[in-house]
Amino acid sequence: MNKDKFYITTPIYYVNDNPHLGHIYTTVVADAIARHMRSRGRDVFFLTGTDEHGQKVEKAAAKQGISPKELADRVVHNYLDLWTRMGIQYSQFIRTTDAVHERGVQRLFDIVRSKGDIYAGEYEGWYCTSCEKFVTEREIQDRRCPDCFKETEILKERCYYFRLSKYQVPLLDYYRANPGFIRPESRYNEVTEFVRGGLRDLSVTRSSVRWGIPVPDDPEQVIYVWFDALTNYLTGIGYGTDEESFLRRWPATLHLVGKDILRFHAVYWPAFLMSAGLPLPQTVFAHGWWLQDDRKMSKSLGNVFNPGPLIDRFGPDPLRYFLLREVPLGLDSNFSEEAVVDRYNYDLANDLGNLNSRIQRLFARALPPAGEPALVLSSAGAAEAGAEEQAVSANYYRCSKDAIRAFEEYAPSRAMVADWEFVNVLNRYVAVSEPWTLLDDPVKRPRLLRVLLTCAEGLRAIALLVAPALPGAAQSIADAIGAPQEDPWEFRPDREFRIRPSHAALFPRIENHKPKEVKKVEEPKKVETEPISIEEFQRVELRVAQVVSAERVEGTKKLMKLVVDIGTEKRQIVAGIAEAYEPQALVGKKIIVVVNLRPAMLRGVESRGMLLAATVGGSPTIATFEGDPPPGALVK
Repeated sequence: MNKDKFYITTPIYYVNDNPHLGHIYTTVVADAIARHMRSRGRDVFFLTGTDEHGQKVEKAAAKQGISPKELADRVVHNYLDLWTRMGIQYSQFIRTTDAVHERGVQRLFDIVRSKGDIYAGEYEGWYCTSCEKFVTEREIQDRRCPDCFKETEILKERCYYFRLSKYQVPLLDYYRANPGFIRPESRYNEVTEFVRGGLRDLSVTRSSVRWGIPVPDDPEQVIYVWFDALTNYLTGIGYGTDEESFLRRWPATLHLVGKDILRFHAVYWPAFLMSAGLPLPQTVFAHGWWLQDDRKMSKSLGNVFNPGPLIDRFGPDPLRYFLLREVPLGLDSNFSEEAVVDRYNYDLANDLGNLNSRIQRLFARALPPAGEPALVLSSAGAAEAGAEEQAVSANYYRCSKDAIRAFEEYAPSRAMVADWEFVNVLNRYVAVSEPWTLLDDPVKRPRLLRVLLTCAEGLRAIALLVAPALPGAAQSIADAIGAPQEDPWEFRPDREFRIRPSHAALFPRIENHKPKEVKKVEEPKKVETEPISIEEFQRVELRVAQVVSAERVEGTKKLMKLVVDIGTEKRQIVAGIAEAYEPQALVGKKIIVVVNLRPAMLRGVESRGMLLAATVGGSPTIATFEGDPPPGALVK
């Protein structure tokens, strides 16, 4: 196996309807990781595509009066157009209607059947057409699917089974030996518990569906959508058609999936591979959902955002950045256009956009026309680097190391935080070095050149760092400064730049968005909640905490990061109080904190506790004390 290879996949997307924000999220995350790995010299193969078989597609096509293949062709065009608009650089787009895929699926089916792991039988159970799956008696809720809430139906038909039960112990053994196989850890625990609860043999064909790949030697049976769909990870790299390519790429380094399809990827898929004698993927990472009003976005629920208007309004780069930065991979998050505007204005327009504009204006004023299309900036005649320049270099290496580690750990949100730390470093450098005071003094020209070189190299480094999230903006920055490509991860402010100052704003502020509706202050309503026992209340551990430090969470209006002393240790908590309190006013204050909450990530910052506050008219008021209890004292 090629140790430098990196094979990453998205799920293949159903063609029963057009792409939505959830599809964009998964694909943008995969694309950003792939771009980063390419920049690190890895041999990257990025596979995405479409799942075009099954009953859902059959019914959707019939509803429109067209064939399933016509529907698939139409929707595939929409995906390809969307991925072009979003700057997705995939290596291969696989379709389950491709002839190479059909041959590969039938080959895998035959191999698994030859091992004695596929046998003929009959199945009866609750079937969800929307999710293309059978629902167990313990999962079904009032005849409705627990995932999409649509009504299921009793289905009975002849089929072929896969001996999934045979692989219960091998799967558990594999999970224990490879704890990084399922990520994040919470999903690892979830899957392990499911498998420990017992596995039933799995129906892998259908006789009531005609739109699919026929079973070899039994054309009345169609291979069931999950055995068909999952095999794309093999056929997309040559399984059954190009053995050399397949052996060079497999096993996959990372399967990126939504948490709702984790079971198929972490239980069924590895069992199929074990049966076929093929290596298992290195990691299956389940990301969270984008929610609207705390409900999952999905076509089934009818609450999805149409990506077209979002891209028209914000552009592909800002939407990419928002999806990557807003929530740590693996967690759920609510989506709103207001949140996109906030992230755009604070991070992109204020921080990166203003920094780029200031430096470009500086270049235009400092570098006189030389009769060439580009203005050459070199170290000839520049002063030696001083402490400020050395600090910029040192901070670059710290921030880039954090960003690289974050991508290696599949934490793009954390990588964006590290990138923006360096954006802020360069912003502070420009402010402290005051290059505009050096422009008109020939004696200060050597110092000015040193500052210009540091700014140019800083912009080049920023373009490299942000390229996975903002490929368009990164290219614009690199083009404007004529960024050299040799040793891109080294910070070398003695490079020669051929600068074409750009006067176009990278990210003009969005000023015309609708403000948040101001809610009227209403009279307090009677609280009607289910009473709890004293034992339940005693599970909540409340303690006195003294605020040691406080600062606003960058890029947010409401969040403040506090370090508090709870007697036995210092904890970091995040609270939505930044609009009501100044950070310095909180230092030394004694507050009440819930200390036995599970850690949570808020805007990429870990919070290990919760402070108590009352909300009056939408504004928080922190609960505190009349006396002076010591930090750590138990609150009852």
